[in-house]
Amino acid sequence: MGKEKLGKEWSLPASYSIELEKFIALVNKHKRSSKNLKYSLNEILETTELKEIQIPELAKIDQTSLLSEKEWLKFSETFTYNTNMIEGASISKRQVSGILRNDKLPANIEEWEIHETYGVADALKYLRDTRSHFSLKLVTDLHNIVFKNSKSFAGKLRSKGIEVVIKNEQGNIIHKGAPSKKVIQLLQETKQWYNINKDKYNPLVLTAVIHNQFENIHPFQDGNGRIGRLLLNNILMKHDLAPVNIEYTRRTEYYSALKQYQDYGEIQPMIELIQKGYNPDKTFVLKSD
Repeated sequence: MGKEKLGKEWSLPASYSIELEKFIALVNKHKRSSKNLKYSLNEILETTELKEIQIPELAKIDQTSLLSEKEWLKFSETFTYNTNMIEGASISKRQVSGILRNDKLPANIEEWEIHETYGVADALKYLRDTRSHFSLKLVTDLHNIVFKNSKSFAGKLRSKGIEVVIKNEQGNIIHKGAPSKKVIQLLQETKQWYNINKDKYNPLVLTAVIHNQFENIHPFQDGNGRIGRLLLNNILMKHDLAPVNIEYTRRTEYYSALKQYQDYGEIQPMIELIQKGYNPDKTFVLKSD
């Protein structure tokens, strides 16, 4: 979610106010009584019966053979464009393709956007090679790869006293990251939960839980959304499923799904959004443009 730093707080730009109104309306439409959830993964999932979540039968596939190198390049361009756009980037999809295919650097784009375009694509390559599903090292490595040339705190978790609060234009708090002193503990707890349950639950359940919980913790000063969406795809690929692209045009639905988890422990909205990244027949192949 795009944001501007205000001391130790973050405020959404005015351009996001309409989107916020839309996703708040979606949240309210499905709202149930608040459980006053905190940041503990176990506390959150006490409100959700994971085994009862309805998901169509998954066709297991070998993701390494599913996409040719040409298809991987196409996915990399599409994913990089959309994941950066969700966070307020201005670079066009054509410009992203020019950068990644031909190192064609647009003159009218700020340098940090070009660095982060390369960074996201490089992080996807890293995920294809790593055997790690979810770990503290994986999280910080991904952040460093994406932001090493654009952010001074690349690869560094929020240190004690660096708190994150996201507010809308009216000053209302939309999200609070976990207290900085608990970030490492919560990430370790998330890793432990995943390791215990990675063979127990449907891959889309695992993916939704890990992505939602990572965003709920908000372990970095900035860049959490892009790292979370990379982790989302890593979980899918490690379970032999194709990666998905959360489209910029679905950002309202995406914010709503995150909010549903943050406030009520609901993961079904995120599962449904992930499913929309695949073909309607649920054969789990890369959608074409």
